[in-house]
Amino acid sequence: MPVHAPGPVVVRRYAPADENVVMDVWSRAGRAAHPFVPGEGEGERAREMREIYLVHAENWVAESDGRVVALLGLMGAEIGGLFVAPEAQGTGVGRRLVDHAAALHGRLSLDVYEKNTGARSFYARMGFEEESRRVDEEYDEVMLRLVRQAPEDPA
Repeated sequence: MPVHAPGPVVVRRYAPADENVVMDVWSRAGRAAHPFVPGEGEGERAREMREIYLVHAENWVAESDGRVVALLGLMGAEIGGLFVAPEAQGTGVGRRLVDHAAALHGRLSLDVYEKNTGARSFYARMGFEEESRRVDEEYDEVMLRLVRQAPEDPA
């Protein structure tokens, strides 16, 4: 359950000044979602997040009450990561970011760990369907490839 009802949600591009708060959100959300990944949210994974993904992906943040509570990383029409602060989960923030990505790119795809049942349920509610499976060799975990077709044009 969310700690409080959020104020208006603002979606905007990530800025380098957001790095520390985004890293905190990423670390806490990642550890909660991936307890089976050794070192999630720290160490080498944090270095890669700072030096690769925050630099090279198309990153968007969601703010609630003037505070960054979520991060969405896009690589074209692929969602590389969606991380919502645990206290903001269930408030519609993740939905807003996915809807924003769909408005930009139409058809979306992503990979999610099979064991991440919370994310899988969220993506199913958002209209994503399983396209394929593979084993992530680094962690020997099953990854699902999910896709969502472009929203229908209401015209």
